[in-house]
Amino acid sequence: MTDMNTPGVELRARKGNGGFPLSLPGTSSAGHKIGIALGIIATLFFFVLPIIKLTLLSVQGEQGFSLHYYTELLQQERFWRTMKYTFVIVIGSTLLSVVMGVTAAWLMAYTDLSHKKLLHLLILLCFVLPSYVLTLSWSSFMSPQGWMAAVLRWFQPGAKPWSMYSVGGIIFVMGIHHFPLVYLFTVNVLRKIPRDLEWAASTGGAGKWKTFARITMPLALPGVTAGGLLVFLASLDNFGIPAFLGTPVNISVLSTLIYEEIIGFGPSAFGRGASLSVILGLIAVVGTTLQWLSVRKSKQAEALRADEEPRYALGKHRYWLNPLLWGSLIFITIIPLFAMISLSLKRSYGGKGFSNLTLDNYRYILFDNPSTWKSIQNSLALSFATLLACLIIGTLFAYFRVRRPSKLNRLAELAISVPYTLPGIVFALSMILVWMEPMPGWNPGIYGTTTILFIAYVCRFLVLQIRAGVTAFTQVDASMEEAARISGAGVWRRWRRILLPMLLPGLLSGALLVFLTALTELTVSALLYSSGSQTIGVTIFGFEQAGNTLYSTALSSLIVFLIFTGAGLLGLLQKFTLRKGVRS
Repeated sequence: MTDMNTPGVELRARKGNGGFPLSLPGTSSAGHKIGIALGIIATLFFFVLPIIKLTLLSVQGEQGFSLHYYTELLQQERFWRTMKYTFVIVIGSTLLSVVMGVTAAWLMAYTDLSHKKLLHLLILLCFVLPSYVLTLSWSSFMSPQGWMAAVLRWFQPGAKPWSMYSVGGIIFVMGIHHFPLVYLFTVNVLRKIPRDLEWAASTGGAGKWKTFARITMPLALPGVTAGGLLVFLASLDNFGIPAFLGTPVNISVLSTLIYEEIIGFGPSAFGRGASLSVILGLIAVVGTTLQWLSVRKSKQAEALRADEEPRYALGKHRYWLNPLLWGSLIFITIIPLFAMISLSLKRSYGGKGFSNLTLDNYRYILFDNPSTWKSIQNSLALSFATLLACLIIGTLFAYFRVRRPSKLNRLAELAISVPYTLPGIVFALSMILVWMEPMPGWNPGIYGTTTILFIAYVCRFLVLQIRAGVTAFTQVDASMEEAARISGAGVWRRWRRILLPMLLPGLLSGALLVFLTALTELTVSALLYSSGSQTIGVTIFGFEQAGNTLYSTALSSLIVFLIFTGAGLLGLLQKFTLRKGVRS
């Protein structure tokens, strides 16, 4: 008989799911059960309870259960006008994003364009920039005193550019902001389409357009659909673009209408806001389900290797297509950014010449206005705190999600993803309802403080770090950690010497995404802030609402500088960790 004291049998006896101990390392079985119980309670309280409270409020009347708020909404002309604007803007911007995204993906995947890496970064820049920064860039560029007006006046004195403060302007800015999402989903699907199928179609006499319509597009459709539905959800969630461009001309969408209801107060403001939030949330949930099904279909070809080689030589067309693509991308991102920066350097909005140039706007927001400097401090502190909390909690959760998968942690991940899946304005209202009185008779007094913003940020952005962590852990062979454990390395030593050095680049990517998203956040903060806890996004929104465009563009320009600085630091950190990994 085999001795149970031999190392091999002992190892097998201690293994559970995936070859790992079933209990937490260094903890007893009782401690493990307590940890699971606390995790379940925290997940339910922070991620599930807010949605339950929001839903209950929407069906609560003076006599108990009531659909009064919903029937009241259905009878209002304003509600139906808002629904019309919402769907026109969301569908219009989604169609624009799909056309732009598919075109860019096909050119990048199938043709021999030069400098594809730089083009890829330039495409992503449209989405990396916060929506309200892109909005201010285009409103500055297309203003009566902007660069486009100056160019038009060369050809026709008195000519005015297209107004961004319109349904068309909102659709355009939303479309160019979100098209990289379609591009990212589609470009990888296109590269995995077997070129043999396209060759066979060409050999059979089909031309390029017929091959694209009969072979390429049907095979790429799952990726295009997944990207399009994601854009639909992002457009539905977007608050900044319609708030900046629609509110001044009385164009409301569901997200801005909820904001207007809540800040308008009144005895039934929260009830009406909750019912609008439920409607918006239901639309988002349906869209998320369809998007998830599309992603599953697009992943059926995941095992196929991406074909990076170009399939079509542009030949003489390269001489006009390359400059056209570069020019288009520079036109929709870089030129409006410089137009915004140039506006932030003006002494007066309509002034001209070098005598009108000044740094006073930057001096005001950085030194002369205490509330603006306070908002910068709040945003930086909240972003760093959110980064640290998400990095620690998200990494630990990702570890158990990958190394010890179970139905329980799959359900927990689903619950944690709810705040990010729901539109930000809906989640913000649910946070208000929970934290004004988390338990009957107890008000912690954190509503309107940076504490509730911190809790909201962690709840909303934690899933980003978890998904980055899951991706990182799946790329690290579990046998390395197991070998270190067999050799006597403790928990902390395994993490310090084995896991962290290999995981760091992936974890840092997720952490930077959390940091930048929290730094530039507007939608959640717009409902949760109060005097003294305002953030950068809220301050820019306040400047714009008050007509202080010079200050809003100056602060937005600083945001752009911080984003590029953060991206540069991440690149340096990743290079450093890769070099260190190679040396070790």
